[in-house]
Amino acid sequence: MAKTLPELRVQIDAVDRELLELLNRRAALANEVGEIKRVEGSPVFRPEREAQVIHGLQTANAGPLKGDSVAHIWREIMSACRALEAPQRVAFLGPVGTFSEQAALQFFGSSIERVPCVSIDEVFRATAAGTAEFGVVPVENSTEGVISRSLDLFLQSPLHVVGETSLLVRHNLLRTTPSLDGIEVVLAHPQALAQCQGWLNTHLPEAERRAVSSNAEGARLAALHPNWAGIASERAATEFGLHIAAHAIQDDAFNRTRFAVICLPQTLPAPEASGQDCVSLIVSVPNRPGAVHDLLVPLKTHGVSMTRFESRPARSGQWEYYFYIDLQGHPSQPNVAAALKDLKSLCAFYKVLGTYPAGE
Repeated sequence: MAKTLPELRVQIDAVDRELLELLNRRAALANEVGEIKRVEGSPVFRPEREAQVIHGLQTANAGPLKGDSVAHIWREIMSACRALEAPQRVAFLGPVGTFSEQAALQFFGSSIERVPCVSIDEVFRATAAGTAEFGVVPVENSTEGVISRSLDLFLQSPLHVVGETSLLVRHNLLRTTPSLDGIEVVLAHPQALAQCQGWLNTHLPEAERRAVSSNAEGARLAALHPNWAGIASERAATEFGLHIAAHAIQDDAFNRTRFAVICLPQTLPAPEASGQDCVSLIVSVPNRPGAVHDLLVPLKTHGVSMTRFESRPARSGQWEYYFYIDLQGHPSQPNVAAALKDLKSLCAFYKVLGTYPAGE
């Protein structure tokens, strides 16, 4: 005989109380771990440990919950437990409602102290100065490529990368009314304007496109002017009390942005191996024939895969370039260590940006 709705609700309530008891038990154990860490001087946040926990639970999951849901639930549980030890201060490109904030919440969970910044430069400054313990910065978009300013700032910054996260970016047109009529100005970050140019050409060809420091800033300004519209997230619409005049206007339905999590080495040393890791480097080579080709030889010799290779001008006036490289693996692996050693010997400039668990 099938159970009635009231019977099922009674069972769900009982399970919820069991879950609450178990979560409090977990929180108590996390407090004990925190006490040991304080005595040892160990960092509160261990990204490789959290990545291993989530991956293990996803592998063990045999129920109807999807793997992504398991990851989201446990990230929030670990975030809440971490906050009992010490909530992390996390800087991101603000104001509140940006995709950068969403990426920070996706990586750390919602139990953090948020530090919105006016620019990517300010995220680096706040994190380096200790105003925030961690920063979250965009580094690459699947449609528009690398975020040049972030890569340039890495060159001289004392910060290193300790994690990454990838966000599916859905742009929405926001304004004070739900109509497209009468829009004179569209405001957004330059990357967002570029990612939506096809839709804008078709639906708002006469509207001025105005670049601002962030999508959320565009939404904030749109809330002040009835003939202006911003391109931003649903979260920004809620934050600034705006209507969504058009949903998902990005030209690429699978548009994603990759974000790096950065901090000072004394805040968190390079994470230990998690089993699914990445090494990011900046290098330059002498200006001679075959020099760039030679960079690839140690990787092939030692069986190390390269997942990203970008160039940026060195701004020396000599047509020289820095190369940003991502490699699969961890320096604790002998083949990766050997490849890095051989690679370094070929470089005029060599800097490890970070070693960290690879994002999804």
